[in-house]
Amino acid sequence: MFSARTSWDRTPNGLALAITQAKSDGDVLVDLTESNPTRADIFDLVPLVSELGHPRGAVYDPAPLGHAEARRAVAAYYAARSYAVDPAHVVLSASTSEAYAWLLSLLADAGDTVLVPRPSYPLLGWLASSQGVRLVSYPLIREAGFRVDVDELRRVTDDRTRAIVLVHPNNPTGTFVRRDDARAIASFAAERGIALIVDEVFGDFAHRSLSSDAIPSFLDAALGEAPLVFVLSGLSKVMLLPQCKLGWTVVSGKSELVREALERLELIADTFLSVSTPVQLALPTLLASQPAIRKAVLERVTRNLAKLDRAIRDLGPEAPIRRLPLDGGWYAVLEVPRVRSDDAWVELLVKEERLIVHPGHFFDFDGDGYLVVSLLCPIDVFGRAVGRLVLRLARE
Repeated sequence: MFSARTSWDRTPNGLALAITQAKSDGDVLVDLTESNPTRADIFDLVPLVSELGHPRGAVYDPAPLGHAEARRAVAAYYAARSYAVDPAHVVLSASTSEAYAWLLSLLADAGDTVLVPRPSYPLLGWLASSQGVRLVSYPLIREAGFRVDVDELRRVTDDRTRAIVLVHPNNPTGTFVRRDDARAIASFAAERGIALIVDEVFGDFAHRSLSSDAIPSFLDAALGEAPLVFVLSGLSKVMLLPQCKLGWTVVSGKSELVREALERLELIADTFLSVSTPVQLALPTLLASQPAIRKAVLERVTRNLAKLDRAIRDLGPEAPIRRLPLDGGWYAVLEVPRVRSDDAWVELLVKEERLIVHPGHFFDFDGDGYLVVSLLCPIDVFGRAVGRLVLRLARE
C-alpha cells in the first residue's frame, strides 16, 4: 500500500539505543549535538515571536511567491550586506527544506541527478528520494581545508545532471567556497546548462573576516555566467527562529531563465501556500534584530571554540585529538583516534561520560576518525562537557 520511495530503513542505530537506555536509567545527558537555537539561551526571542500576534496578520490575502512587504524585507536584508536583490526575484517558502523540494520539482524529472557535497548535512537524501531524484556526491578535499574538488565534480556530471548543490559555508566543516572554485563551477554550469542551488543559511556567521580567496555569497555579481542560481536562507538560522517557518530563495542568472523559473515556482508555491501571513508581515520587524542576533551567536560560538581549544591544549603537545579549522557556522569537527569506529566512540561516550556527539558518518565523512559537536550549548555546560570529552578520547 506504500510507495517504494518511502521504504526507508527506520531501525534505531546504536547511538539511539544507548541514549534510550541511559535515559531509562535516569541519567542526565549533556547533548553536544544541540542545534536547536530556541533551547540554547542565546537571545531573548520572546519579543520577536510576539510579533506574530500583531493584528496586521488577521486578514488572509494569499500571495504565492510571498507578500510584497516580506519580499522587500529580504531584499533589504541583502542590501545591508551590499548585495542588490530585486524583491521580485525573492520566493518565500515555509523553510529551506521546502525550498529544496520545490527546486527539485522545478529542475529535475524522476531519475535525473543532482550533485551534492560530501561531507555535508544529511538532509537532501530524504527529499530527493521522495521526488525520485538521484543524488551523486562530489568530494570536499580534506587535505585542502575541505575545498571543492572541481575536477571530480566535472567527472561525476552526466547528461542527466540538472543541478549542483553547494552549502556555503558548509555544514559541518564551516568552510566557504573559494572564489576561483566558485567561478570555475559557475562557468562549468553555464557550459553544461546546469543550475546552482546554494544553501547560505549559515552565511551570516563567518567567524572572522574571510580571506580574499573565499567568496562571501553566491549573490556576488562577479561570479560569472551561471545560467540559474538559487540562493537559499531563512529565519531558522538567520534569526534563530526555526519555529516561525519562513525561508527564502533568491533567483538570479540569465533573465529569460529567471523569468521562466519564477513563473513555474509561482505555480508550485500556489499549490501549497505554506507560509503563514503573520510571519510574512512581521518579517521587516524581525529582520531588524538580525545584527544583534548575529553578534550574540558569534560571541557564543567564539567562546565555546576557545573552551574546546583550551581543553585540547591542556592534553599537551602529544594530544591525539585535533579540532579542524573552520570559518563559519556553529559546528566543530574533531579528528579523533581511530582505535575504534565513530559509532563505537559515540556509544561509549553516552555510556561512560553521558555525552552525546555526532559520528562523522552522519555527515558523510569518508572513513572513521571524526566526531562533530555543536557550539550552541550554554558556555559553562559546554566547557565542562568538552573537558570530559577530550580526556576520554585521549585515554586510549
